[in-house]
Amino acid sequence: MEQQIKREVATQTATTGEAPAGPRKREVAAPQKKAGLTTQDLILIAVLLAAGAVLKLTVGSLLSSMGMKPNFIIAMYCLAIIITRPKVGQALVIGLLAGLICQVPMLNATPLLNIPSEVLGALACGLLIKVPMRIGGKLDLNPLVNTFVSTVVSGGTFALLSIYINVVSTGGDVMVALATYAAIVFGTATFNAILVQVLAMPLRKVLKR
Repeated sequence: MEQQIKREVATQTATTGEAPAGPRKREVAAPQKKAGLTTQDLILIAVLLAAGAVLKLTVGSLLSSMGMKPNFIIAMYCLAIIITRPKVGQALVIGLLAGLICQVPMLNATPLLNIPSEVLGALACGLLIKVPMRIGGKLDLNPLVNTFVSTVVSGGTFALLSIYINVVSTGGDVMVALATYAAIVFGTATFNAILVQVLAMPLRKVLKR
């Protein structure tokens, strides 16, 4: 049998001038990296920003009357960035959109200040999503820490600009204003961080992220 196989191989080589081809290697396509935001991502971002605006207008107004000042728009754009993981430039655009939404008179008492504050907050969020914060390989604390820091950046920017415009320029007490805004900013950051951490886990499972 072995001699017969050798003769067949020799005959094929003599006839075609080429040795019979061996088994072909199986080609495996390398997984493609995410080039940018998908249509599903854009829809999710739009829905979350709209939800943030509605919640700020309704639930936020109710809580404000009780002395709490949550900012659902910051929470929702942080959640959108954490779920979709956009590039830094795309995160800036999300922040800009959030800032423009805040220009609706019913959502903002001080015009234009939300634009730089939300852009910087989204920038912080877009940078922090790259930082791993898992505990035990399972519990991801990035939504909690990321949202807290991003809210502080956004709220702190808004507070400083507002103090400069409304307090410094009028000769008011800057220290009292700083203390008041600090309590609001850190309280809002804590609320937002817990909210986003709670929402991020089920949303990731539903969207398989």
